[in-house]
Amino acid sequence: MPPALTRRRFLEASAATAALGAAPSALAARADRPNVLLIVIDSLRTDFVGAYGSRVRTPNIDALARDGLRFTRAYPEAMPTVPARNSILSGRRAFPFRGWRDLPGLIAQPGWSPLRDVPSALPALLRRAGWWTACVTDNPFLGFARPYAPLRGSFDRFVKTGGQLGGDRPVSSVPDDVLRHWLHPAIRTAKRERVGQYMANSRYWDDERRSFAARVFTNAVAVLDDAARRRPFALMIDTYEPHEPWTPPPRYLRMYGDPDWRGPEPAMPHYSRTANWLSPGQRGPVLRRLRDLYAAEVTMTDRWLGVLLDRLYGLGLADDTVVVLVSDHGILLGEHGWTGKISTALHPALTRVPLIVVDPRRGRRARVSDWFASTHDVAPTILSMAGLRVPERMEGADLSRPLRGRRLPKRPYAFGGYSNEFYVRTDRWAMWADNRPGGFHLYDLKRDPGEFHNVAGRYPALVRELYGVVRARAGGALPYYG
Repeated sequence: MPPALTRRRFLEASAATAALGAAPSALAARADRPNVLLIVIDSLRTDFVGAYGSRVRTPNIDALARDGLRFTRAYPEAMPTVPARNSILSGRRAFPFRGWRDLPGLIAQPGWSPLRDVPSALPALLRRAGWWTACVTDNPFLGFARPYAPLRGSFDRFVKTGGQLGGDRPVSSVPDDVLRHWLHPAIRTAKRERVGQYMANSRYWDDERRSFAARVFTNAVAVLDDAARRRPFALMIDTYEPHEPWTPPPRYLRMYGDPDWRGPEPAMPHYSRTANWLSPGQRGPVLRRLRDLYAAEVTMTDRWLGVLLDRLYGLGLADDTVVVLVSDHGILLGEHGWTGKISTALHPALTRVPLIVVDPRRGRRARVSDWFASTHDVAPTILSMAGLRVPERMEGADLSRPLRGRRLPKRPYAFGGYSNEFYVRTDRWAMWADNRPGGFHLYDLKRDPGEFHNVAGRYPALVRELYGVVRARAGGALPYYG
């Protein structure tokens, strides 16, 4: 495996200048016009990132954390995939999902709507201000769904990799023994087409260079080589891995998995209670294997992120490039009796994500904040670091303020939602319920940090108070679509 992020600064920057055939002055970015690198990693749990204290190996994400500001309490204000990206790119809260309607190419779930007002979103703002903009992604919705065509057109260049969902290779192209290997009996019937389709269009069980993570970051390196001639540039990388299915090559799985495991692999969980698809005897070993597969996929994704970051350094761009890394949500891997992304189980395994901000002009040292950061803070943060005025319509905060010795504004709670459910978190309490409202879950984080004991029935006044906060901030009663 290649080494973690390297720091080949002066010599490699000089070599890159010569290779590009440009004078150093042509490559030097103005201090107030840095390059921008936005990295969105799908389904990435905070507790599976080394910089956040995990046993999982993520040396390249960890290197970014050592260079910048790491937020330990970042909660996406809108979930899952599409709502979170709308929040990231607009700088506005996407939740509550008012006026939602189902559209072709998107999932029929509240919040799955195209980005509104594309000309006022981050890519278009940077482009009009003189940044050359590009996006590289395998996200099946942003990259391919018809409602997202205006967003794709707002970049100078948009590079997409298909096959995560759909694809032109049939399941029958996957050898039977390979398919059986990745289909545990508990998922074999329900997940055969999804896992088989994924494998048919990636075929990386024996060559990780065919994985979607490898393709996205390899394409991103090619775009970065071109971007170096078009400074300042703003490059968004949106990788769908480590979204399930998880079919990591053996060398990654050996880092975490039971060496004596000989059975078929549970490459993809059901989105349900574990008791609905695993027998009591299966739950322990299968859930442990799920976590090992996921950890291996996270490490593989991080390895290909490192290829991009090494190229950033190799081109001599790192000292003039601000970086933001964020995820859209996590995933439940057996916690609280659930697997998958369950809107009615809004525990931190699903709702807490890594969020890292790097501005090399402010010095490279690790800083940590427990401020309640969120996805709608990303666009204002990038605009501010780029030296641009943040539009008033953006509701997020500039997370880079501490890097300039300034305090973040008061935000005593995090709130947001997923489908027909909302959540709110404070220093002491965590609560979620459905939007009607009903089905309240309340946890005392001081006495019950693991969120095992629902005490909503014991504190009705507090439940009303917290719900009142969400309703007031959301502008009234929350929509419920059934």
